[in-house]
Amino acid sequence: MMAFPKVVIAPIFILLVILHHQVHAVQIKQEASNVVSESSYSPEPDCGRACAARCRLSSRPRLCKRACGTCCMRCKCVPPGTYGNLDLCPCYANMTTRNNKRKCP
Repeated sequence: MMAFPKVVIAPIFILLVILHHQVHAVQIKQEASNVVSESSYSPEPDCGRACAARCRLSSRPRLCKRACGTCCMRCKCVPPGTYGNLDLCPCYANMTTRNNKRKCP
């Protein structure tokens, strides 16, 4: 009678160990993706607020916010500050108009 429970318990134990390792692997993946998104520069900013901050010193704020908003929606980032810092958002920095002028303020 004792052999029957051992035959049943061993596979259950093995399945529980495998399940535990799978759950642990998923948790590690989730933590790694959280670390990447937290360390990345503004993965999905609030474009309205980011562009308002970027364009606050512009002589043409409406034009600046419109261009910035387009760039933000396409690139999912806006460099900090009112000017420069384009190395933090290469997509934003490389977008150009039809005349090969920089599109994003």
